[in-house]
Amino acid sequence: MADLVGAGRERLEAARASAHGRDAQLVVHDGVLRQTVLALVAGTELAEHNSPHAASLQVLVGRVRVTGIDESEVAEGELVVLTHERHAVLALEDSVFLLTTVTGLEPGQRTG
Repeated sequence: MADLVGAGRERLEAARASAHGRDAQLVVHDGVLRQTVLALVAGTELAEHNSPHAASLQVLVGRVRVTGIDESEVAEGELVVLTHERHAVLALEDSVFLLTTVTGLEPGQRTG
């Protein structure tokens, strides 16, 4: 069983010590399912990138802005489904979030 609170605390400490202001730990890898705890120091951005077949982002600590075609702020305790468009994530304050992704599907294959 993954300890998300402990992993988040450790990732945030590592992000604060990192020259890049971020850190991550894969906590679940089951077939096409991936869950990763990521920490970003305030002002740090995950640059624009392609979205996997299916993804969600749940903020555990702090507040982030997800940019792309639509822009949304996601606060502690909130969950957002990521679009299938290119997007970026900016930490508005020191933040930890759980990124859930489904990868490795063939084009047109459904996740649910």
